[in-house]
Amino acid sequence: MLRQQIHSAAYLDELPGENELAIEFSVSRNTIREALGVLKHEGLIDRGPKVGTHVAQRKYDHRIDSLLGLKEAFKHVGEVRNEVRAAMAVIAPPAVANRLQLEPGGQAVFIERLRYLGDLPLSLDLTYLTPDIGTLILDHPLETNDLFALIEQVSGHRLGSASLALEAIPADAHSAATLQVPDGSALLMLERVTSLDDGRPVDLEYIRMRGDRITMSGHLIRSKP
Repeated sequence: MLRQQIHSAAYLDELPGENELAIEFSVSRNTIREALGVLKHEGLIDRGPKVGTHVAQRKYDHRIDSLLGLKEAFKHVGEVRNEVRAAMAVIAPPAVANRLQLEPGGQAVFIERLRYLGDLPLSLDLTYLTPDIGTLILDHPLETNDLFALIEQVSGHRLGSASLALEAIPADAHSAATLQVPDGSALLMLERVTSLDDGRPVDLEYIRMRGDRITMSGHLIRSKP
């Protein structure tokens, strides 16, 4: 509960004292002290004698009920920039060709980007694009643009829908070094296939996000039977 209140900005900077928290949650001071120790180990708070307990970092809320690029999603928070680590035509792996409805052995455009919010690395994005759209996108600056906006620009179509899967994975050596986290740290892995408004899939992404920096949220409506 304390973790969630920190993420939701219930505490702007300093947390209440141990006695106050113990009364609020109807638990002992030892229980509060243990909980605060866990949060300090996670890096969410700083605390020490005579200085109290302060929020050290917050998570950024990334909604999954809207089809937005990272730059669009976080425009109210700060500037998203991209470190482009690869951008090239490749032979589409079989799974990629299948998801993008390409001929076996056909080409795709592969783009790898490390994405920052300010100086903080948030996600490592591996993207495969259909060759007709991807080739045109390679002529545009990728450091400051969301791919979604570029896809709509070069294709003349709006994006229509996306299917996605979200899971928790441990950071492999490459992802850990790139995202500046210890090996085995918890990452959120988002696999997303995005289609144009005519239904044609054009974009397949494997996005590894720092689990200590991003939380995924959405607003769901129960459908009628």
